[in-house]
Amino acid sequence: MDTITLGFLASLLAGLGTGVGAIPVLLPYQPSERTQGVLLGLGGGIMLAASSFSLIVPGTEAAIELGASPARAAGIMLVGVLLGGGFLWLAHNTFPHEHIFKGQEGPIAQNFKRIWLFVIAITLHNFPEGLAVGVGFGGGDQASAIALALGIGLQNMPEGLVVAIALRELNYSSRYAFGVATLTGLVEPVGGLVGAGIVSVAQPILPWAMAFAAGAMLFVIVDDIIPDIDQKSFGQRGTLGVMVGFVVMMFLDIALG
Repeated sequence: MDTITLGFLASLLAGLGTGVGAIPVLLPYQPSERTQGVLLGLGGGIMLAASSFSLIVPGTEAAIELGASPARAAGIMLVGVLLGGGFLWLAHNTFPHEHIFKGQEGPIAQNFKRIWLFVIAITLHNFPEGLAVGVGFGGGDQASAIALALGIGLQNMPEGLVVAIALRELNYSSRYAFGVATLTGLVEPVGGLVGAGIVSVAQPILPWAMAFAAGAMLFVIVDDIIPDIDQKSFGQRGTLGVMVGFVVMMFLDIALG
């Protein structure tokens, strides 16, 4: 298969991780808030390692291979990360959305149901993740891209679970909560298609695209996941989850890449 198709399919499978993670909402057992906090930390740690080992490091190497000096490559990473974070900041302030714990952000949206504000928030999170997977496959290093897709898929599982539980707490049915949590991950193949397509057409864009995706993911980690961890977990359980997630993704990237 060509890299665009691979990027699309891999980001689709990663996005479906939200549905896999939401399965427990259909069962009588519900994870405790402490467990949810650890799982959120696990997802945040995976994203943090993925942005570093699967995007920034190979993006720097790609820039050098394209003829950039180490200093210029570092500059590309710096600017690209800031652009990615700035893009997510702009999106967060343009589209009305509501976080599970932080409440509503963006423009006032009195005519929106709360469920759609949740959906928009998760969509804003998942698009850069799909973009990162697509960029990874577009760069041609399939082993590293597979590790990245696997890590993003693992990260999506606790996110899907927490979203589904939050919807249940808003008195939606278990099936409805599961369906919405699953659908929120389906924006990832859109991001994967965009990322793989852009990089495949113009390889010199690869370092910029990797840095941009890393910056977008870092924004999500700092602005959304870490505050959620603080709200959901007790003591240092969330921090432990972050560290475990980080080393798991680090292992996957080194072992498979």
